[in-house]
Amino acid sequence: MIVKRSRGALGSGSGSGFGFGSGLGPGFGPGFGVVGAVVVPGVVMFVIGLWGIDRGGMWRDEAVTFQVARRSLPQIWHLLHSVDAVHGLYYLLMHPVLAVRPGEVALRLPSLCAAAVTASLVAALGVRLARPRVGLWAGLLYAVTPVVGHFAQEGRAYALVSAGVAGATLLLVRAAGSGGWPSGTGVCVGCGSVGAGRAVPRAPFGGWCWGVYGGVVALTVLLHEMAVLVLLAHAGTLALARVSRDVWWGWGRAVAGVVLVVVPLAVVSHGQAGQVAWLRAPDGAAVEALLRSFAGPTPLVLGPYLLLIVLALCGPRARRGAFSLPAVALPLLLVPPATLLAVSRHWPLYDDRYVLYALAGAPLLAAAGAERLAGAAARLYGRRTPRHVHPYAVTCLGVCGVALAFVAQFPVLRADRDPARRPDDLAAVSAAAARRMSHGDPVLFLPALARRAAVAYPKGFRGTADIALREPGPVSGTLYGRETSPGELRRRLDGLDRVWVVAEPYALRPGWYPPVPAEQVKLALLEGEFVSRAEYVRKASVMRLYVRRSVAAGPAGVTRSPGSPPAPPRPARP
Repeated sequence: MIVKRSRGALGSGSGSGFGFGSGLGPGFGPGFGVVGAVVVPGVVMFVIGLWGIDRGGMWRDEAVTFQVARRSLPQIWHLLHSVDAVHGLYYLLMHPVLAVRPGEVALRLPSLCAAAVTASLVAALGVRLARPRVGLWAGLLYAVTPVVGHFAQEGRAYALVSAGVAGATLLLVRAAGSGGWPSGTGVCVGCGSVGAGRAVPRAPFGGWCWGVYGGVVALTVLLHEMAVLVLLAHAGTLALARVSRDVWWGWGRAVAGVVLVVVPLAVVSHGQAGQVAWLRAPDGAAVEALLRSFAGPTPLVLGPYLLLIVLALCGPRARRGAFSLPAVALPLLLVPPATLLAVSRHWPLYDDRYVLYALAGAPLLAAAGAERLAGAAARLYGRRTPRHVHPYAVTCLGVCGVALAFVAQFPVLRADRDPARRPDDLAAVSAAAARRMSHGDPVLFLPALARRAAVAYPKGFRGTADIALREPGPVSGTLYGRETSPGELRRRLDGLDRVWVVAEPYALRPGWYPPVPAEQVKLALLEGEFVSRAEYVRKASVMRLYVRRSVAAGPAGVTRSPGSPPAPPRPARP
């Protein structure tokens, strides 16, 4: 079948990038151009993510994944009834991974693989909507973005969600191009380069594609509820493409299936909304931070990045039924973050991790802008001199531009490998406990979630006595165990002359008064009957040795380890 190609709007060049030439340079066949453009970004992402993946310590969220995924399946199911239902599917996926070889590398390896797949999927979108070199640039730019590397090395579901959204977006373009048009016609997919605005023959598998699309979106939303916002982005894409009613009908049926799958999870997680009570309404600083994480944390990268995005949006509007690259990438980039930010002004739900998947739109637009710039430069250069420009030159120039972005952001990437860049380092807390606590020493965690270090790294607390714990987490169906009653806790503390306290910093600040009676008893007894005799501070965690006032010898001064910051005042009840 002969398929017509239309003149593009981004500039001229050889090769279409999807079945009409490699779009990379001479010597590359169509197959090599497409496969190479898709595979190379994934390999680069995997190599970058593998660098420093074993940081030697987990932070609190990773520790939750580590301890929950290693529980038995009935214990995981028991937990999800009371907490973390939104992460339930992820825990179930991680269960067999950590059953084979529990460790920090195994914990992060699925995220790394997902990030590599996402980089290849971003490249595939660029290939599908433009040409191979646009896909290559977009995939590489995604791979060198620091925030992508950050979550590629984190044992949480966000990298997997990004892969699911990128795959669903690619399936959207495929499914919309598979049906809804009369026989013998096709869908125009392209961002404006030569060969990109071509008609893609109608395939006979429209219903099958919509079913797969719905399944991928449903699984992605089950990994994290906030991924449901991608449906709004896809609706924006269909609206910008001005697709037929048949396409809207097929997409609507897929969305209905997603809703049926997700509603039970939404109902359960709504009852666990207290888990996100720590979130605050976003302000301008949150928007700026999101912009920098998506488009570059350094001005040297941010400025050119934004300029290329603007260039990508300056092209002519695609014809009706055409999926241009901006029509796909722009809603993906803007709609989910903007929606969540707007909702969070009244109902705080926003965290930049929840919309990480929207980042895929930024490198696609930047690569399309670079293609437009290359086309304009080629036309200008062609008028000034008759010399031939080697077809490799444009592709290699774009790759060099991505390499410069990587060099400019290298200090950020390197610093991110330091455990100190995470909110806390539970391994360091456990190591400090092992050095300072003796066998049989009583330990009190304030509040109960401060037990996370002992749960993640029990070796440092081996032989100590957790005096407040009644049932451990796996038995009680909780993250950090169920503590004893206030009366029993008071009785246990009455028999002690000394106790180690592992606390969150906020729990030792004046004015903090917990709503839980057991926590109130801890504060009251420590303040009234004990005096702090030693303090050791680690990031986001404080260890204090308390001695009963009646047996304390000498002044009740505080001794500190070398380099420890001044001790905060003892907590006072309002």
